[in-house]
Amino acid sequence: MEDGFRDGRIATVTTKERLHKLVDELSEQEADDALRYIAQRREDPVIAAFRDAPEDDEPWTESDESAMAEVEADRAAGTPPISLDELKRELANE
Repeated sequence: MEDGFRDGRIATVTTKERLHKLVDELSEQEADDALRYIAQRREDPVIAAFRDAPEDDEPWTESDESAMAEVEADRAAGTPPISLDELKRELANE
């Protein structure tokens, strides 16, 4: 909520009121783009799943810390990353 002055009094402006004002200022093309964006966010189950997913609260383990330290050391040393194809070949040979 945002406070402003109306008729010499402090007025509270809701988020929806601010949104209505912005919508009124949009061109037809901008309004069409905004409408498609909002509709997609409300209807797309993948977007909804990510939006509504709980925050990852798993604690880092010593193994996680060790793996991250190894990655950071490789990056600092300039070691090139492994391609997906190369990783697949490596795993297939194990």
